[in-house]
Amino acid sequence: MDDAEANSSRFPLPEALLDFLNQNGINPSIYAASDSIPRYIRLKPGNGGNIEEIEADIGCKLEKVYWLPDFYHLPPDVRIASSKAYRQGMIYGIDAASGAAVSALDISVGDHVLDLCAAPGAKLCMILDCLGSDGTVTGVDVAKHRLAACRSMMLKYGLGDHCRLFVADGTTFSLLPIKADTLSEPRSDSEVYKEWSSRRPWKERKREAMARENGSCKVFQPTQEPELIFYGRNSGVVGLTRNELYQMVHCDNVYELGYDKVLVDAECTHDGSIKHIQKFEQWGWTTFRRRVLEAERTDDLAILQLQLLTNGFRLLKVGGFLVYSTCSLTVAQNEDVVDKFLSENSSAELVEIEAAKSWPCKNGRILKTLRFDPLTSCTSGLFVAKFTKLAIQKEQGWHLHK
Repeated sequence: MDDAEANSSRFPLPEALLDFLNQNGINPSIYAASDSIPRYIRLKPGNGGNIEEIEADIGCKLEKVYWLPDFYHLPPDVRIASSKAYRQGMIYGIDAASGAAVSALDISVGDHVLDLCAAPGAKLCMILDCLGSDGTVTGVDVAKHRLAACRSMMLKYGLGDHCRLFVADGTTFSLLPIKADTLSEPRSDSEVYKEWSSRRPWKERKREAMARENGSCKVFQPTQEPELIFYGRNSGVVGLTRNELYQMVHCDNVYELGYDKVLVDAECTHDGSIKHIQKFEQWGWTTFRRRVLEAERTDDLAILQLQLLTNGFRLLKVGGFLVYSTCSLTVAQNEDVVDKFLSENSSAELVEIEAAKSWPCKNGRILKTLRFDPLTSCTSGLFVAKFTKLAIQKEQGWHLHK
């Protein structure tokens, strides 16, 4: 495909991006699909009887996504933010490929789930929807302002009861889900976490607001203790002491007390997301080259992705499932990361995603991995790999953060 064909989309592709795509074996024509990819929404469970009301509200028909339960698609130019259905929490926007990544986890009622890169929050909301009335979800993100936005979204949809959110580095986060039979410390009412409240000192809120305005939000340091910014009444935090929440656990206990399911939707170059690439029309292609195309940046990302995947797997219990995903279409951020991870973790095994037999996606370059792309799937680009932990080798001893 020549540059003229590649630039047949609604916005022109700069030479630097074309070179990047060519070097990574990505067909530039994916960006020509920018006007044909629908807007996807997920219907919050319990609102199935409100379809006609929602359609009248947003002014168009909801078309069911045949391969993904509770998902619908709309014309790409439809705006939902001002609709009553959106404001009242009946629907939320989430790309169908992202929904597939969550679906691949096979979440069951009672599971303890870790979302290691939780912001901006749509996947977290879907995880909580799937969890139902029992179990817990732990959301982690390194950026406090993004996790705070995630918290707001979760509360808007009334999904916070079983969730706790930590500002933390996902490559070093080490807190396991709290289970009643692990608690041993005597405690009094004055020492334990009470029900969460959004009320904070005025000076603290003022400081954060000024930092946001000045663009000087504090960067979380890997050596910092995870900061708990939200916990629901059924998240396992209420009634704990600080020592219990941040308790040290021996590595042998992880095999039984780790998370049942882990999602690692890792930071990436976002080259598979047309909407993300389109933003650089306003931000400038110089910014794009710095953030996406520079070799040092992409090399650093691959290292980060492997670290996130490795740490997420470390916190997974034996027999549990971990899903690794990125919205990049490059091999370096996907199959290469998976290959390196498998070579370093003999207790990890790739597993087939059963539901994917009906999904409109391609196989990745490694057996059992999947790739969504705008042309094949009518979604954003997404790579998905699913792992389980085998009880064949125990990692070296380690202690959880305290």
